[in-house]
Amino acid sequence: MSEQHETASLSNSSLEKTFLPAAYEETLYRQWEESGVFKAHPEKEGEAFSIMFPPPNVTGTLHLGHALNFTLQDILIRWKRQQGANVLWQPGTDHAGIATQMVVERALDKEGISRTALGRPGFVDRVWEWKKEYGGTIIRQLRTLGASADWSRERFTMDDGLSKAVRKVFVQLHKEGLIYRDRRLVNWDPVFRSAISDLEVENKETKGSMWYIRYPLEDGRTITVATTRPETMLGDVAVAVSPEDDRYRDMIGQKVVLPLTGRKIPIVADEHSDPEKGTGAVKITPAHDFNDFEVGKRHKLPAPTVLDESAHIWLDEIADSLENIDGVADTSFVQSLAGVHRDEARKKIVAELERLEWLEKIEPHKLQVPTADRGGAIVEPRLTLQWYCDAPKLAGPAIEAVEKDKIVFEPRQWENTFFSWMRDLQPWCISRQLWWGHRIPAWYGSDNETYVAETEEDARKQAGPDVTLTQEEDVLDTWFSSALWPFSTLGWPDDTEALKRYYPTSMLVTGFDIIFFWVSRMMMMGLHFMGEVPFHKVLIHGLVRDEKGQKMSKSRGNGIDPLDLIAEFGADATRLAICAGAGPGRDIKLGRGRVEEHRSFVTKLWNASRFLQMNGAAPVANFDPTAVQSTLSRWIIEEARKATDSANAALEASRFDDYARCCYQFVWNIFCDWFVEFAKPVFNTSGTETEELKAVSAYVLGIILRMMQPVTPFVTATLWQKLGYEGDFMAQSWPQVPQVSQAQEAAEEVNWLVRLITEVRTVRSEMQIPPSQKAPLWFRDAKPETIERAQRWEEAISRMARASEVKALSEDGPRVAAQIILDEATIFLPLEGLIDLDAERARLRKEISRLETEIGKVEKKLGNENFVARAKPEVVQENRDRLAHFEHDLTRQQAALGRLD
Repeated sequence: MSEQHETASLSNSSLEKTFLPAAYEETLYRQWEESGVFKAHPEKEGEAFSIMFPPPNVTGTLHLGHALNFTLQDILIRWKRQQGANVLWQPGTDHAGIATQMVVERALDKEGISRTALGRPGFVDRVWEWKKEYGGTIIRQLRTLGASADWSRERFTMDDGLSKAVRKVFVQLHKEGLIYRDRRLVNWDPVFRSAISDLEVENKETKGSMWYIRYPLEDGRTITVATTRPETMLGDVAVAVSPEDDRYRDMIGQKVVLPLTGRKIPIVADEHSDPEKGTGAVKITPAHDFNDFEVGKRHKLPAPTVLDESAHIWLDEIADSLENIDGVADTSFVQSLAGVHRDEARKKIVAELERLEWLEKIEPHKLQVPTADRGGAIVEPRLTLQWYCDAPKLAGPAIEAVEKDKIVFEPRQWENTFFSWMRDLQPWCISRQLWWGHRIPAWYGSDNETYVAETEEDARKQAGPDVTLTQEEDVLDTWFSSALWPFSTLGWPDDTEALKRYYPTSMLVTGFDIIFFWVSRMMMMGLHFMGEVPFHKVLIHGLVRDEKGQKMSKSRGNGIDPLDLIAEFGADATRLAICAGAGPGRDIKLGRGRVEEHRSFVTKLWNASRFLQMNGAAPVANFDPTAVQSTLSRWIIEEARKATDSANAALEASRFDDYARCCYQFVWNIFCDWFVEFAKPVFNTSGTETEELKAVSAYVLGIILRMMQPVTPFVTATLWQKLGYEGDFMAQSWPQVPQVSQAQEAAEEVNWLVRLITEVRTVRSEMQIPPSQKAPLWFRDAKPETIERAQRWEEAISRMARASEVKALSEDGPRVAAQIILDEATIFLPLEGLIDLDAERARLRKEISRLETEIGKVEKKLGNENFVARAKPEVVQENRDRLAHFEHDLTRQQAALGRLD
């Protein structure tokens, strides 16, 4: 930060010509934090309102998804503070097991040190050192964004209090039979050599092959199976066909000889086989495919594993069943595969099948390859002994809570997604073969018993003095500890004041992608251990996309760092652009252009404030808005009342885009473009009306600053302090604007004036009348009160509508004039002498023709069903937007020509 920025004054003083965010943001935020304004006070009165951070990974840095999520939360938190609620915004970070272990292992690699060389205690110490040095990066960046969380309560999913909660939950669920060990299929990362969750698996479309392999039956016939994984055929235990497939009906129950191994395996009938896909016959390898695992369970088939933890061929479980069969199997070949990586084994197996003439054909095939999103390893389904949680049983109360509206999703359609996941749950694999994380509180005794306890001391008491104990090496899935987040962060299992005051929390703000992995699990654990839902509302937001609606990615080169946006345009502009785009549940289009537009809004507010300050508008102590006398004062106060009511209603409904729109329309369109412009000539005079308008200007500006504090806290706080408003800005309540007398009459008059000037400006623009040329406005069929009103505002009409005169017209209007219908009056704007009428007609006809051509092109494209079906959604939408734009322009040009004709 420059010296100039460091020394920028926040005291009551003249506004600089330009608002420089960097000159104020850091100073303001430090003041707020030091003042304790963000802190929660459970002991104080007020309606409790609490939101929990979706804890970002301790490895993380701020990206646009974070900026979206935390901006929306901060808007709600600041607004609720203004309303007098007893607010807690609970911050914290997640230890992010596999992600953090990967980062630290990479750092060690650069030092030439391996994890295994350090040993578990040494490695864990190194991770804690890394966390201390780098783990707070995203928290520091959230401060830059303006997040007003209670940092004094910051938690970490592996701090002592949360670790205590995790152990207690594990032990209790184990006692209840809801946690157990089982041998099941899991997603296995062969590089990290650990089970991983579905969320950590990304399916990538890849060009591959489909191999068609003939398996011989004992009666001499063959059956051809199609597979994308020939290397796993060593672990085949059956061939499955559809019971409705006439081609194979007589083969069901017979056995085939498995090529290469010589094992005899049955042909089974199972609905898993689709007669329309491949050959209709599929090989069943339960230990290496999730669907096959279920088929194996249905038919009580064995499940031998043929790939080890690092995806190399492992023969231990099939060695005894290998059999040399001339022309079908060769034991020595299979033995030679031991220890060979799966990719190399695939090549060797395909070559051997071809040599033995069991390979029928190979076809190109697109397939979805499961890939670990951290590290990029191809994920292997693997049969292992793991710890499981009975998620299906815990899900019941959570489903009921949503069914009975104890928890409401917004938008409501996400409830369908929730139900579809929750009603089809599988047991939750909660163990991970990592060193970083909550080590599972289970000990294996020399007596072959397992002891589950919160501490080793408790486990020893259970086992007795003669039993040697060894603690489980595995750690818990990261989602296990984060499932406890809403109550563990508040001090549970202790009965704290914070827990009693702020649980259940008010709402959760999150993305749709973790409804199942995190949101639903918090529901399960909260209901089971607290007896209450963890939150009443789940507010689901969309993804951040670029300005064309495309997903941001490194490959496209369209990603944006929010910190770069903040550095260039300021935190307020970045937050406002996010807020303006955050419609309920829909994706947000965001880019530098959008943020720059919203910086213009911040600049507009600053410039209007500076103009008012330079013209003597200053806050008046004990100002009474209900005592104002002028029409303009009554109108702007009434507009401010409507704006604050609408903004408040938008936030009540979590409609952030509507809130931003209310702020934008009132501040830019009504206050700056109309009120300040109408007031300008009065500011240059003296008298009672002038003093009133100055006081009203400052009063309404104060309303604006408070109304916009939740979304643009820095510029509003700066203006509050520098313009001399009383009181701590962060302690100001949401504005409550009273209704003034004769507000309706004032609104009718000023809104009529606004409509008149707008209509005249539109006509002048369409007719391309130069701003330097004034033109008369002649009113026909106008009521006397309309003429009086026009003459009362003649100065504003002359200045803002470029009118040379305003008068009533008794006879017919001029031969060539633009006509404006405003209520009962017809207003003529004579055109002769202002423009070349023939040239203007020609120009308009040419433009109309061009627009009709463009409309025809776009309509033809959108009428093509193939284009609409195959084009990217953002491309289709872009064409629809172009069509609407062309049609709007055509209507305006036709109206202009109509005026001339």
